[in-house]
Parts: sequence; structure tokens; C-alpha cells
Amino acid sequence: MQNANSKCGLSEKSEGHYVDDIATNAYVWYDTNWKHDDYKHQHHRSQLTFVEEGYQYFHMDEKVYLVPQNHVIWIPSAKEHRITSESKTVNLMILLFKSVPEKDFYQNVHVFSAPAVLKEMILYASKWDKELMDNEEKTSFLNALLTSLPSFCNENNSLQIPVPADSRLIPVCNEINKNYQYPFDIEELAKLAQMSVRSLQRIFKQNTNITIQKYLQLIRILKSIELLDTNQYTLTQIAFMVGYKSLSAFSTSYFSVIKEKPRAKK
Repeated sequence: MQNANSKCGLSEKSEGHYVDDIATNAYVWYDTNWKHDDYKHQHHRSQLTFVEEGYQYFHMDEKVYLVPQNHVIWIPSAKEHRITSESKTVNLMILLFKSVPEKDFYQNVHVFSAPAVLKEMILYASKWDKELMDNEEKTSFLNALLTSLPSFCNENNSLQIPVPADSRLIPVCNEINKNYQYPFDIEELAKLAQMSVRSLQRIFKQNTNITIQKYLQLIRILKSIELLDTNQYTLTQIAFMVGYKSLSAFSTSYFSVIKEKPRAKK
């Protein structure tokens, strides 16, 4: 594991700010049992993170991005972010690039499932783990992977959890986050926000681009992913624990968000 004054080979000169004295344009950093900082950080390299085991939350731009196992997230250079997870084990493969093509794709955050070909390419790249010197094969391979990323991206916007800018909505989100197992009472939520039901529904949608019901669904699915990761419960148990009345209802909801069926770990 890296020392306390570095992150992915970059030297941390002050909290959250890194100096890049690495000469190579692109390199790979793989870590098991990833440790998280409690503060935001940024660096002047674009970053592709592949979650091999566990799951990660990335906090940036007033949003929380969920990156489940076998998913990737692309983060542009100098984008301030913070990562958290309650997963027992988090294994990450990170590819860092000093320069990237001048296309819109590379200037924005993207989260998507890694298709088989991309996953194999990322795992193959692990042969250069922590190799910070130039290597002809490494340079050619990582450049090919980088330029092919847009064609692999089938983005799942449902993995983005909005954080409302309107402070009146924070108690509403907190209530849902705390009591997601139960159906919400829209009138009680309106009282928390100190506004009418109609105003709450309208302002919530304006602030988050999703309805309150959709927000509840996303929180339930996030919690189910955390429970799946513990490997302690059956799918039926998890369905009831996160507020669904049947396994089929949970499976349908899970698939609509994650785009794959829920599976208990073996």
C-alpha cells in the first residue's frame, strides 16, 4: 500500500493537492483493500478507475456517483473529488493519463459498466502496475485503451445521486436516507421542507432532475448493493430489508437502475 504522503504515485504536498513529477504520460496503479481519505483531492491527470471488487462512491459536482463492481468511472483532469465506501474490501485498478484527446467525452465524468473487452484490456494492463517508466508496449496499449473509451461507454445516469442545492430539501433527503425501508408520506416530507406538497414535488424535480419517488428508488438500490457486498443475506432478505414487498419487485427495480440482475455473492 502507498505511504501516507502519496496517492497513486503522486506526491501529496498539502491536503488534497498533489505534485506530479512522473515523466510517463500514462501509467497503471492497482491496490487491494483501498484506503479512503476523508477530504476532497485533485490532480492534473485524467483518471479511469475500474472497481474490481466491492463498490465505491465518488463525491463531486454536488453529486454522488455510485461505481459498483465491474464498473468504471472516468474523471477529467483537475476535477476535485472524494471517495467513500462501506465495502469490506475494495480493489481498484486506476489508469492515469497526463494528456488525453480533445473530445467532449474526456472533459466530463462518465460511469458505465465495463464490457468484456474493456475489462480484459484493463486487467491485461495490470502487468504494468506501478511501472512509472516509459515502455513501448505499455505506451501503445494504454493509448489504444484511452482512445477506444468513448466506444465502450454506455453511460448509466441512474448511478448518479443528486445532492440538492436548495437547503430546504436536505431534511427531505435525510429522512428518505434514514427511513428508505418504508413508504414515504409526501405530506410529512412537505412539512420537513416547510412548503406545500405541490411546491416540494416541483422544487425537488427542479433541483435534482428526478422525482422524490425516483430518489427513494435510487437510495434503496444503493443500500441493496451494500447488503449484497456483505454476503450475509439472501436476495429475498435484501428485498424486504430495503423496502420491497417481493423479490420480483426488487429485481425489476434493481435491473432498471443497474442494468443487470441482482446476484448474491458466492
